[in-house]
Amino acid sequence: MAQTEPLRRFAKVYERASRDAPFDPTAMALATADADGRPSVRMVLLRGADELGFRFFTNYRSRKGLELEAGSDAALCFYWPWIDEQVRVEGATERLSPEESDRYFASRARGSQLGAWASAQSQPISHRYALLREVVAVEMRFVGRAVERPPHWGGYLLRPRRIEFWSAKPSRLHERILYEREEGAWRSVRLQP
Repeated sequence: MAQTEPLRRFAKVYERASRDAPFDPTAMALATADADGRPSVRMVLLRGADELGFRFFTNYRSRKGLELEAGSDAALCFYWPWIDEQVRVEGATERLSPEESDRYFASRARGSQLGAWASAQSQPISHRYALLREVVAVEMRFVGRAVERPPHWGGYLLRPRRIEFWSAKPSRLHERILYEREEGAWRSVRLQP
C-alpha cells in the first residue's frame, strides 16, 4: 500500500467536506490526557495536512499545550454532518519549527496576534475586562509595527499511526476503514459498524 494512501484519502474527504460547507470544515476535536491519564478534549482548527501529518497551533502554556508536552500522543476527530462522514486520527505529536510557527503567526489577523500575547490561555481570570485591558496594553506595545510571535505560542504536528474513515450508511450499517502504520508501512482493514 502506498505510504501516503490514507493521507490522500483524507485530502479527498476534506475537499468534499469543504465544498459549500455550512460550518467551518477545519474544526476538529483534539483529545489529550494529563500525566494521570485523565482525558481532555476541545475543538481546534486544522491548519494543514500533508504526507507528514496534521498541523494545528496553540499556546504552549495552555492545558492542551502542557498535556502535549508531557505526553506527546493525541487524537483528532473530524465530523462533517453535512456529508455524513468522520475521520479519527491517533498519533504522536511534536512541535513545529519556530520558522513554521512564525510563518503561520504572520498570516493571522492582527487581533488574533494580539490575543496570543494577551491571553494566559486556560488560566483563571477575574473578569473579561481584565483580558480586554491586557489586549489594549499589548496593542500599545506593538503600535505602528508588526506583531511578533510570542515564544509561548506555536504549532504542533500530529504524525498519524492510525486513521479511521467512517461513512454513514442506511440502517446504521456504516462503512469503517482503518489504516494502521506498522514498521513504516500502512495496512488497512475494514471494521464492523
